[in-house]
Amino acid sequence: MNLKDPPKIEPASVKNILLIRLRRIGDIVMTTPALSILRENFPDAHISYIIEERFRELIEGHQDIDETIVISRHPGRKEIIRHIRHIRKQRYDIVIDLHGGPRAFLFTLLSGANLKIGYRIKYKHFFYDIKLPRKPEQGFIHSVENHINMVKVLGISSLTIPPIKLPAAQPDEKQKINQFLKKNNLYKASVLTLHIGAGNRFRDWGLKNLHMLIQLLITDPDTAVILTGAKEDLEYEQKLLQKLHSKPVFSLVNRLNLRELKELISRAALFIGPDSGPMHIASSTSTPIVAYFGPTLPANFAPWKAKATLIEKNFDCRPCKQVKCMHKDYRCLQTITPEEVYEACRETRARSMSPFSAHFPQKIGGCPAKDKLAICLLFRLGY
Repeated sequence: MNLKDPPKIEPASVKNILLIRLRRIGDIVMTTPALSILRENFPDAHISYIIEERFRELIEGHQDIDETIVISRHPGRKEIIRHIRHIRKQRYDIVIDLHGGPRAFLFTLLSGANLKIGYRIKYKHFFYDIKLPRKPEQGFIHSVENHINMVKVLGISSLTIPPIKLPAAQPDEKQKINQFLKKNNLYKASVLTLHIGAGNRFRDWGLKNLHMLIQLLITDPDTAVILTGAKEDLEYEQKLLQKLHSKPVFSLVNRLNLRELKELISRAALFIGPDSGPMHIASSTSTPIVAYFGPTLPANFAPWKAKATLIEKNFDCRPCKQVKCMHKDYRCLQTITPEEVYEACRETRARSMSPFSAHFPQKIGGCPAKDKLAICLLFRLGY
């Protein structure tokens, strides 16, 4: 279908819409502005969302979702057939495949929907009624904008892209965070959340850098650091706590679900970490962010409309597919020093306490230049 001439769809005629994005944290989080625009333009439609079990807290209970369809991480044939039957029974008017993977494609193909929208992917796009390129021919596009484009083909002309919205923590989840802060006497401290996870070796800043950064952070008066991460980060957690014994360093690594993580970040003075899913969760709060980017680019994955200081080094090999480092030393991330991150944290905290910081976005340093540090404040970033 010609995207210059999008279909004329009468909102009142659309009864059921299905969105599909199975995984991962950051990718799911960055679909929520598109979800908000969809709800705004189809206020009476029943909107469903298919997601993997381990990420359900990101969508379940969302204000713009009527139904969350949860599937297993590795579903068997019987489960897939059961979900397909359920999907067909709903008689969806529109299915939007925001994922493009094999299972998402299968659900879209067999949905029986009147209109199927997806990415122009080899061997798959023939089955979609409307297909869009995943990447622009030139330059870069933010992932949020990519998802917005999937919705705009329905004839939506909204010019303002909303911020990230995620479900609020449940009362017992809020109580869990309250009890942790109270037990460790952290209510009066300036709490910094440091995400020590990486997701892969390309985004792993390293134990030594994390240790040195924490030592610098806790030199500031009344400052406490809370470590966050997943199961695979427990080894780093144990080593850091051993090295920093008796210091104001606490850990909730592998102890929080995704709604609880958002609640903790919202209570903090600052979120610190790599380009990661938790960084995007932080963008749904008002907490300032300091994030360091290695193989990925802020142009694609900066925290959306967040008060964020982003640290990156400009190498010709960026961005990369994160399969093999051509230099074998992961220099895009490893050349970022703890001292640079610490200074960014200090300046970001100082600005967040300024009465002018909410009105005047600032930039620290210059534009990225080859082999130079670039630290840019992107306030309420909207590409």
